[in-house]
Amino acid sequence: MTPLVSSNTPAPLGLLAELTHRCPLQCPYCSNPVDLIRRSQELDTQTWCRVFSEAADLGVLQMHLSGGEPTARKDLEELVRHASGVGIYTNLITAGVNVSGERLEVLAAAGLDHVQLSMQGADPVTTDKISGMAGAHLRKRNFAGEVHRLGLPLTLNAVIHRANIHQIADFIDLALELGAKRIEIAHAQYYAWALKNRAALMPRREQVLEAQRVVEEARAQLKGRLVIDSVVPDYYARYPKPCMNGWGRQSLNVTPSGQVLPCHAAETIPGLEFWNVQDHGLSDIWYHSPAFNAFRGTDWMPELCRSCERREIDWGGCRCQALAIAGDASATDPACHKSPLHQQLLDMAEADSEAEESYVYRRYRNPAPVES
Repeated sequence: MTPLVSSNTPAPLGLLAELTHRCPLQCPYCSNPVDLIRRSQELDTQTWCRVFSEAADLGVLQMHLSGGEPTARKDLEELVRHASGVGIYTNLITAGVNVSGERLEVLAAAGLDHVQLSMQGADPVTTDKISGMAGAHLRKRNFAGEVHRLGLPLTLNAVIHRANIHQIADFIDLALELGAKRIEIAHAQYYAWALKNRAALMPRREQVLEAQRVVEEARAQLKGRLVIDSVVPDYYARYPKPCMNGWGRQSLNVTPSGQVLPCHAAETIPGLEFWNVQDHGLSDIWYHSPAFNAFRGTDWMPELCRSCERREIDWGGCRCQALAIAGDASATDPACHKSPLHQQLLDMAEADSEAEESYVYRRYRNPAPVES
């Protein structure tokens, strides 16, 4: 099928390749779906390489190799080599707890361009508690040292919530110590496992405001030394964020089993038809699949959004959040102060921020609450 190219449907710039849901960590805010995909359902090497070639032909410039833990794939070196060979910039998003220096050298030689290391805490106690893995913090520090030794660019990614929001300044200091050039201070987004654990993760409003103050102060002090990206929690926002910079506008996600999604949590929306790379080419999926066209552009929007001057700034916000809070994926995102449910969202956040901190850890089988 010939792609229906138009000014309203630009080619994607980025692709998130979720190579596997296998992971040694058990973070309670994980963006993977609660129903995790098994190893037996994962795409094989040949199929992933075909997808990468199709992505390059489609116009994708940057690829995030993610999971789960992408280094759980024994063919990761081959996948990196192929992506590099077709001209795509590769970013490895990793927990960094099970990657030897020797393997990292092989990945670098295969063409890996960048490493993004997840940090659950700025100290060993916090990291090990949140990740559910003893000794994780030390392993991550050692891994960061190997990244620095090889001269690979390093980004630290800190998902922020009630248990570590007081450590933002420490995260920034850690990024400088480890030689990172960039850090993402990203508050937990409440879908998938984070939605399941929302009451245990939600910070208080005053904590969020203080976190923003610390970030802005650090940005001013460290300009030119460290890039600090910040994502604030929707539940305390005045305007919604443009989910994926707009549904079906700039990026796509491929799950371990080959489903192609406009965003991490899109499969939570009932009634959407998702196409799989085992049945369709990536270009066909991007331009023609029902799921990508469901909320693309502005025609789908309710009147409150369609007549808003920000309709092509936030692109309607998050559809999965609208579903989770309003019960309707096509409703105005309750994170917007114009939504009739905005106050309900704020009240929910305030109530959750006072709840007990007890996690349901990310696991394949029988996830059970663990008291903190």
